[in-house]
Amino acid sequence: MNLTVIIPAAGASTRYSASGGLRHKLEEDIAGRAVLYRSLEIFTVRDDVKSIIVAGPHDEAAFDEFREHHGPKIGFYGAKLCRGGQTHRYESVQAALAEVDHDCTHVAIHDAARPCASQRLIDRVLEAAQSHDAVIPAIAVGDTIKRAESIDDAGAEDPLDALLGDSGKINTSYRRVMGTVDRAGLVLVQTPQVFKRELIERAYAQNDLASTDDAGLVERLGEPVIVVEGEARNIKITRAEDLEIARALFGPGENRDRASHKRF
Repeated sequence: MNLTVIIPAAGASTRYSASGGLRHKLEEDIAGRAVLYRSLEIFTVRDDVKSIIVAGPHDEAAFDEFREHHGPKIGFYGAKLCRGGQTHRYESVQAALAEVDHDCTHVAIHDAARPCASQRLIDRVLEAAQSHDAVIPAIAVGDTIKRAESIDDAGAEDPLDALLGDSGKINTSYRRVMGTVDRAGLVLVQTPQVFKRELIERAYAQNDLASTDDAGLVERLGEPVIVVEGEARNIKITRAEDLEIARALFGPGENRDRASHKRF
């Protein structure tokens, strides 16, 4: 297997900032290193990874700033940097796919804000990818799932709202339950997702690339996608509280102490 890892890192971190994050989530610190670098380290310690491509912002000024801030460290890790998409994640993946070497046999796509994946998980995904063309990690849904819609807060208007706004309120928004979803067979999908290069290139050659993950584009081709067991610890940092969970989860797992400056 000749594996290239794509890490899309062009997002604006809007939801993270809205939840109280003080800086871009990829620049937040976990055990002395930025989230982005922790996600890179998952793959730099592996001999089966031949190259890594990080897709940064699309806007020229933002990309120049990203390259100035992160470029030397990304290069130190042996990874390559390219400009990502303007609006959507799939645009960043598509841009990075254009940089993949022709001798690459497989492509793994991993969220830049998912720094806690263990080497055991990577082993499981890559082992399955030896015999299947599309492999994703996922965990079974354990909680009850309900469908809800946003509603305006019912009740009399608080005269202090005009002065204080939402300050001091525990909950400033409400939603109405519309129904309970049968969770049988449902899974929460994670990354890295691994594909045969020809398959993921064919998936990204489709006209409609709107999808919440890369496997969805492969499914649209009618090709099978295999699920392997994911990890509860393999969280994606989306809100500010996720960072605290990641910090608590992060520890000296296997290969964490190996040198992570291998050149590709």
